[in-house]
Amino acid sequence: MKRRKFLQTSLAASLPIVLNGMGLRVVPRRSLFSFINPDTDRVLVLIQLNGGNDGLNTIIPLDYYDQLANARPNLIIPQTKLLDIDDLHAFHPAMIGLKDVYDDAGLTVVQSVGYPNQNRSHFRSTDIWTSASASDEVVTTGWLGRWFEGDHPDFPEGYPNADFPDPFAITMGSTASVTCQGTVANFSMAIADPTSVGGLFPGFDDEVPDTPYGHELAFLRQSIAQANAYGDVVVNAANLGANTVAYPDDNQLAQQLRNVALLISGGLRTKVYVVNIGGFDTHANQVDATDPTQGTHAALLKNLSDAIKLFREDLKNQGLDQRVVGMTFSEFGRRIRSNDSVGTDHGDAAPLLVFGTCIHPGFLGDNPEIPDQVEVSEGVAMQYDFRNVYGSILMDWFEVDEALVKALLFDDFQYVPILNPCTTTDTQEAQPEPVEARAWPNPFSQTTTIEFTSRHERVRLSIYNNMGQLMEVLFDRTLPAGTHRVQWDASRYPAGNYYFHLQLEDGRVKTRPMTKVW
Repeated sequence: MKRRKFLQTSLAASLPIVLNGMGLRVVPRRSLFSFINPDTDRVLVLIQLNGGNDGLNTIIPLDYYDQLANARPNLIIPQTKLLDIDDLHAFHPAMIGLKDVYDDAGLTVVQSVGYPNQNRSHFRSTDIWTSASASDEVVTTGWLGRWFEGDHPDFPEGYPNADFPDPFAITMGSTASVTCQGTVANFSMAIADPTSVGGLFPGFDDEVPDTPYGHELAFLRQSIAQANAYGDVVVNAANLGANTVAYPDDNQLAQQLRNVALLISGGLRTKVYVVNIGGFDTHANQVDATDPTQGTHAALLKNLSDAIKLFREDLKNQGLDQRVVGMTFSEFGRRIRSNDSVGTDHGDAAPLLVFGTCIHPGFLGDNPEIPDQVEVSEGVAMQYDFRNVYGSILMDWFEVDEALVKALLFDDFQYVPILNPCTTTDTQEAQPEPVEARAWPNPFSQTTTIEFTSRHERVRLSIYNNMGQLMEVLFDRTLPAGTHRVQWDASRYPAGNYYFHLQLEDGRVKTRPMTKVW
């Protein structure tokens, strides 16, 4: 078995505490709370929504409600049943808990997050999101694994140790998260129950042969011993930790977040936790045919919403909330138009949720624009590249330099103001200056003019089709401040819906639809 594969799948659920002569001692637990620095010992919790969440049924764009109702008549929730946030936005009625978090200034909604040239395959798109690669590039490391590896290039050799006694990352479940995969080893430890970690016998301490088999055997023994040592500190933290709220037994995600809160409370200095909730591949029976407020998706959103609310309440009760930020992600959104099976098919962009105390609460970006005539294959157009979200969290939460963020993610990274790391008394909501942009005429037959206003800054203007595929980049260069007009000749493209995506140097974006009629 390859070392990378072994560590990705085995570093852990159920590992023993006894090292049995392996030469790697269990690191004693020090005074648990004396070395916690609330300004630097920050925690990121990732919630993976497996299957592709329907963002248009999660955050409903009220200004395009009629168009959405026309596109998905068998799914649409009556407007009187929605949980209104303001004149433009509403939550699904099952998301009462998350509405409470939003009202408590604990939630940021980043609109229409995706990537250029969206791949609608579950497996490939999940690879893209966990590795932070381009859609046409295969990367075998995770975005967080590369970050960890930059500071700890020798891992797993010599770990744990007195300076780093705790796991760098923990996945709640049976398989370590690919987000934390490094070149040689996965920095994440998979745990099902942090209060009961036991399992594998590490083998004997006899000398191994100087052969490829012997090298792999030695590596296997070292990996088991390392996991045993980490298991010891995890159990200690779980025994010392506490929960202040009751998490429902029938909500698996809530139980995972309960364990995360328990370990943070117990003093574990793990930086990243990954939890999962599945079932979002709602091709059929997404809603109850007799009541669209109920059904499969409603139950999933209720579990997600309730779990986040309880987790946040637990952290606040223990004074831990300023150390923790959470973020959801899913491999893609769903298409705008529903199908005949009372469901939705694989689409493109979707809202991404960031929760915590140290954030800029509210909405970042515009509501997705729903055309009057929605094509069968049409998805939600991207506003924010997910790698810009990742990089901005690395910069603000873990104080990673922007140059390193570009090296870890991509050269075109642009900062997005999502977090407010609670290091000052300034907790005002971020209010990016609106981007003025339009296309006219629209609809058009052969050509249209895109008009926008910018500062003196670099501007990238791109054209996408209704499946999220990049058609062309009209320009990518620095422009003087003022109003600019660019003509797009679409004569070689078929009739249909297209989008222009305007990306400004200061992180502001604008995505607008355009319709070619013949």
